Amino acid sequence: MTHDDTTDHQRPPAEVRFAGELERLRENDTGPRPPGWALSLTAARRFVVGDEALGVTRKFVGDTSLIDRALVTLATSRGLMLVGEPGTAKSLLSELVAAAVSGTSTLTIQGGAATTEDQIKYSWNYALLVSEGPSTRSLVPAPLLEGMAAGKVVRFEEITRCPLEVQDSLLSPLSDRVLAIPELAGPDAMVFAREGFNVIATANTRDRGVNEMSAALKRRFNFETVFPIADFATELELVEAEAGRLLERSGVGVAPRRDVLEVLVTTFRELRNATTEDGRTMDRLSSVMSTAEAVSVAHAVGVRGWFLRGEAGEAADIVACLAGTAAKDSPDDLTRLRRYLEQQAPRRDGEQWRALHAARHLLPG
Repeated sequence: MTHDDTTDHQRPPAEVRFAGELERLRENDTGPRPPGWALSLTAARRFVVGDEALGVTRKFVGDTSLIDRALVTLATSRGLMLVGEPGTAKSLLSELVAAAVSGTSTLTIQGGAATTEDQIKYSWNYALLVSEGPSTRSLVPAPLLEGMAAGKVVRFEEITRCPLEVQDSLLSPLSDRVLAIPELAGPDAMVFAREGFNVIATANTRDRGVNEMSAALKRRFNFETVFPIADFATELELVEAEAGRLLERSGVGVAPRRDVLEVLVTTFRELRNATTEDGRTMDRLSSVMSTAEAVSVAHAVGVRGWFLRGEAGEAADIVACLAGTAAKDSPDDLTRLRRYLEQQAPRRDGEQWRALHAARHLLPG
């Protein structure tokens, strides 16, 4: 299967989704390129933040200076560590930057408690290993080895979910730019990183201490914090655009209603900040009420409205779809959410706010 055969893919990688934009940027790129890069820093920046003149869409809503610092870091010998609360688009940013810098974002390691060094560096085709012994033919490269050999950016998602000894397998590749394969002999026993190789890692501030990184590994990264979207209008625009795209791919024939999304985004922002727009304080939910979660709920609202009733979805659907978001970490969050619907929703004007309040009985329990 080729990259062109992506019509039924739920989510093609960034370099496939935005292939036309990357091609236009390459054709018009006159800036100096760091060794091994597919684009210059200025063109890579435009790919992420957009360029109307070239028809390049804005893909990351956030601090543009963060993009500059991230790209400069990748042009040095230090890795890039993106930290922040869940749902702040750290993974999206790492994907976009990798696609711009290397032309591919698929050299990805998904961190977790079960992640092993084999999944990071390399493993073996055991049938060939038994019949022929260790050789480059029986070697099965993992993302880190592939990235070093090809001079590409490697993405390491949720690095702090991995055990410490697995995390520290990055020390030599990041410091000496070399990966040893002791099973092989001669020149094949050492893989030296080509120009363009680097690592983008992500970690959540909510659970970063699950497996705190060693001081030695921290020194090999520059840390950048990705913050939640501060501006209401910007967040609303993003939720509307992303939910609309997801609904179209799900076969929903209508766009999400703007007034419903306004209620949804306002609810998420107030529950996230534990403060209403007019300054009243509330109990903070332990669940993550991020922009990404808001997009997910908006998607569910549209699917529920279209496939159950043939319409775009309304505020009552928000309540039905919120329960799974609010009850992930603590059952007490459902009580806090019910209190918000009972006490704060009636203070607002508008048909959808009244519908939100009237639907509070849809919460379980």
